[in-house]
Amino acid sequence: LVHDDIMDNSDTRRGMPSAHKRFEALHGDGRWTGSARGFGQSAALLLGDLLLSWSDELFDSGLQSLTEPAARVAARREFNLMRTEVTVGQYLDILEERSWRNYPEPELLSRAHRVIVYKSAKYSIEAPLAIGAALAGGSIQQVAALREFGLPLGIAYQLRDDLLGVFGDPETTGKPSGDDLREGKRTVLIALARTKLSSNSTSLLDELLGDPELSPQQVAMLQASIRESGAVEHVERIIDHNVTLAITAIETAPLSAASKEQLIRLADTVIKRSA
Repeated sequence: LVHDDIMDNSDTRRGMPSAHKRFEALHGDGRWTGSARGFGQSAALLLGDLLLSWSDELFDSGLQSLTEPAARVAARREFNLMRTEVTVGQYLDILEERSWRNYPEPELLSRAHRVIVYKSAKYSIEAPLAIGAALAGGSIQQVAALREFGLPLGIAYQLRDDLLGVFGDPETTGKPSGDDLREGKRTVLIALARTKLSSNSTSLLDELLGDPELSPQQVAMLQASIRESGAVEHVERIIDHNVTLAITAIETAPLSAASKEQLIRLADTVIKRSA
């Protein structure tokens, strides 16, 4: 997340200054030499690297408490896979932001969906469930069932996040309204809007998307265009579909009734969240 804020030029994280902005402020307060922005980004890169190293150390410490060697191997394999997938997803995210206009219109939706899968859906829900099951010595069938539940739910989670990134209440999300528009996020929402807007409106969207200096009036204009295109309703239908897939998968999973109930509550939370 520290690295993600640098790549996205995000000034805030959950309503607080992001790490690179905190380091930038430290440089400014100390009246140090050189670029405050460069110092902030460099220090935050090191912090992100350190956090990644610590997460690996903590995970290894937890593995040592397991008595079953097979569980240690399986959990480590899942953890390593998650780390690779989220890094690839992060690359795909910045790739699409810069190469978007080079691809045919029919490809944009599938490419935006691919970013969701690898950048967010896998590491936010699917992988944690698989790692937890592996740590607990879960069977191959149980891990597979949790993956079948976790991936569509992770997709729904990120689609909700994309809607909040454009239309969310700043007091609730901790981010300025329309922040994803300023960051130029090429999301499923944007891809769908482009297919439904007039050529003039699409050109205007392409021109303004990714401008960090968007005024509140320009943000409101883009929000209105996206709403009028019907893309918001389309994304809501995709969210509902993915949540249904997740719940269907877990209802037939080889898990206890109590576990199923908790996971279904998790799915309900994804639908209703506002931050």
